[in-house]
Amino acid sequence: MAEQDLTPEQLKQIAEANEEKESDINYKPPAQKSLQEIQELDKDDESLRKYKEALLGKVAVVADPTAPNVQVTRMTLLCETAPGPLVLDLQGDLENFKKNPFTLKEGVEYRIKINFKVNKDIVSGLKYMQQTFRKGVKGKDGFL
Repeated sequence: MAEQDLTPEQLKQIAEANEEKESDINYKPPAQKSLQEIQELDKDDESLRKYKEALLGKVAVVADPTAPNVQVTRMTLLCETAPGPLVLDLQGDLENFKKNPFTLKEGVEYRIKINFKVNKDIVSGLKYMQQTFRKGVKGKDGFL
C-alpha cells in the first residue's frame, strides 16, 4: 500500500503506535539538592572547596523567585542548504511564532543550537521535545 493510499485516520494510528512513551525512558535524575547543600558538602576538603568555587562562584547569587529554573533565550536552526541560520528570539512575544510558523523540508538535515540561562539552581539535565506535522499527523521527538 503506497503512502498516498493511507487515510488521515490510518496515518494517525500509525503515528500513535510508533510514539514512544515517556515511561519507557530509563533515565533517572539524581536526587535534587539545593545550591546551599552542595556548597556545604565537603567544606573541610580544600581542593573540593576550590573546585566548587571555580564552578559556582564564591557569592551566592540572589535570583528572582518567580523566574523559572531554566530559561531558553534563543534557538537557532542551522542548515547547510539554507541561505543563513534561522534565529528565533524566545525572550519577547511568542504569539508571533504561532501566527507565522516556518516550514522545514522533509529530508533536510539541520542542527539546532539552543541558548539558555540557568537562574536559581544547578541543572542536572535538560529535555528537548520537538513536534512536527506532516499531512495532518503530529510527529514527536524527545532528547535528553
